[in-house]
Amino acid sequence: MAGMERDITLRFLAEPGDVNFGGKVHGGAVMKWIDLAAYACAAGWSGKYCITAYAGGIRFVKPILVGNIVEVSAKVIYTGRTSMHIGIDVKACDPKFCERQLTTHCIVIMVAVDEDGAPTEVPEWVPVTERDIQLRDSAIKLMEMRKKIGVEMEAHIHP
Repeated sequence: MAGMERDITLRFLAEPGDVNFGGKVHGGAVMKWIDLAAYACAAGWSGKYCITAYAGGIRFVKPILVGNIVEVSAKVIYTGRTSMHIGIDVKACDPKFCERQLTTHCIVIMVAVDEDGAPTEVPEWVPVTERDIQLRDSAIKLMEMRKKIGVEMEAHIHP
């Protein structure tokens, strides 16, 4: 039911096909996992098909190795009329000594769309805990910063 589940966690093993030339998991593979978790979280919250509108602030903190257990956690941290800001944490560990460590963090904005591809309303998420209020307030600040960056980027798009 829409508006009931605000978070999801995906767990799996990092596979040899995910490796880059340096022997670590490729950043592109991590970004794909982030997008999958963001979609699952947004679709679960909205009960609708969702598209990625923005992925930013991606921080690669530690490398992920082949054979690591990877955990991608996604959580709704702010909702607009048709959009959902999803906080993503990627953690990984050696399965023999599984003490998960943060490897990547970012924010993804997903938009719910109808059958014609037009944005459609999503259930409002209202923070309850102090931590949730902090996450919501941070999402709002980041949204304001992205608007300013968008104005600056126009100079590069339309010289």
